[in-house]
Amino acid sequence: MYESPVQSREDVQQPQAAAADTSSAQPPRTWRFWALRVAIAVVIPVLLLIVVEIGLRLFNVGYSTALTQPCTVHGRPANCYNLFFPAPFFPPGMIKTPEVYAVPLDKPKGTYRVFILGESAAMGDPDPAYSFSRYLEVMLAQRFPSMNFEVFNTGSVAINSHVSLLIAKGLAKLRPDLVFIYSGNNEVVGPYGPGTVLSSSGMSLPVVRGSIFLRSTRLGQLLTQAGAQRQQWNGMEMFLDKQVPASSPLMKYAYANFDSNLRDTIAAGKDAGAHVIVSTVAANLKDCAPFASQHRDGLSQSDLSKWSGLVEEGIRLESAGDYQQALAVYREASSIDDQYAELEFRIARCSEKLGDTQQAAQHYSRARDLDTLRFRADSRINEINRSAGAMGADVVDAAAVFAQNSPSGVTGSELVYEHVHMTPSGNYLLAREMFRKIATQISGQPVQDNEIPSEAECERLLAFTAYDRYRITNEMLQRLQRPPFTNQINHAEQELRLSLAAQQPVESPDATAAEYRAAIALRPNDRVLHYNYGLFLYNFDREAGAQELMMSQPWDGFPVFGPDGMRLK
Repeated sequence: MYESPVQSREDVQQPQAAAADTSSAQPPRTWRFWALRVAIAVVIPVLLLIVVEIGLRLFNVGYSTALTQPCTVHGRPANCYNLFFPAPFFPPGMIKTPEVYAVPLDKPKGTYRVFILGESAAMGDPDPAYSFSRYLEVMLAQRFPSMNFEVFNTGSVAINSHVSLLIAKGLAKLRPDLVFIYSGNNEVVGPYGPGTVLSSSGMSLPVVRGSIFLRSTRLGQLLTQAGAQRQQWNGMEMFLDKQVPASSPLMKYAYANFDSNLRDTIAAGKDAGAHVIVSTVAANLKDCAPFASQHRDGLSQSDLSKWSGLVEEGIRLESAGDYQQALAVYREASSIDDQYAELEFRIARCSEKLGDTQQAAQHYSRARDLDTLRFRADSRINEINRSAGAMGADVVDAAAVFAQNSPSGVTGSELVYEHVHMTPSGNYLLAREMFRKIATQISGQPVQDNEIPSEAECERLLAFTAYDRYRITNEMLQRLQRPPFTNQINHAEQELRLSLAAQQPVESPDATAAEYRAAIALRPNDRVLHYNYGLFLYNFDREAGAQELMMSQPWDGFPVFGPDGMRLK
């Protein structure tokens, strides 16, 4: 039977249209199909991890890494430093803590709370009892006797801005009035820095912060402990094979991370209701030779041989006192390789001997910047600190103040013992600059010099005795006996300087005890005074010393030990 062509085409087109409809409907079903599977693959594992984390917390597996934990001080509620707070940043056995502190839960009217953030230099190493925060505390108490000042130093050995940021975030419930940031020495050698031995050296900030978060969880703690070997803290010596030249591409990430962390730390302090002050970091430039040096990339063997010959000749001339000729030879060597930190230091010393202090300062600074064992905040780090004014903070330029108060215009051992740890005069100088800022903010008027307590008056209130000077100087002398200090070209000069200062005190033990008793009479609640007096007394009267040590207990239930390791309380 004959069929119409038109009818036949319609019959053919209808199935095609249906097929087209089916095809157009397929993608939405496919999208939902895969979306469901991706959700199952992601959401279910996440939920399982959350359940495991909750379970571990319920059964008290692991520990909290919050900044503080509830405690009592003489029966009063307080927030006390959590000894496990730094655990996410250090391998087992190497956790470093600050001088522990307890912040009262209540804050009476007229109380002004100051929190110090930073590393070992901020903490007051080698003895936090004479840190700049302690000088500041007695200055403020003398100038404003009707106010109650509480100064808490959260500074700690080996930390850096990654840790300081979390400390700042933890301050919110502690109601700070002022946050002071003195940071930058450990950006390379501290946690997540390119020259660290304390953690991974990841440079991506999101990755770093993700790692910190995971290591803070109970599950992360279990996994970290299972895969980590217990290590022992061995000071700066641990970093000898972690040299990072200034030309390393990793340095740009270290600077960027410091900048971001500083911005966020300032914001956290301001969000907590505090006035924020950021300081540049002072370093010993004149009397601290570079710890390590590296030649520039691409230096040929012939150029290296010529460079070495010139430097040897320069050293001979410098040793003979011919600084003009030595400088000329050093400069010729620098034209071949200007990236060697030790050469910059030698040029600086010759320039200083010839009276060109401006050139000397530039080369001392560059020697520090080229040092490949980067234990000192370099020029770029301090530039970032100076830019904190644009981030909403007030700024103290400690690096400039120290230089201005140094005999040669370059910071040396008068204010900084070795590389970054301040002498008593250095700590007083920084406290004085902080005092100007804080006192002006409180009173609304500029501070006159005669309103600032003298260094001698502060040290009387802190009981900084001849015995303590001897003790601390000997501690620093002992540190110089180990690498990397023994590798410095001026190590013998540093050692001689401290040896001369580390003479036995002429002060009698009775006079030392009297100084402590006088300070305690003025500040009876100062547990640091009781602690140091207890350590001193323990050598002469163990029972009296133990009583003083027990009065230094930071919070109820905190163990107190004598210098012989015996538990007292």
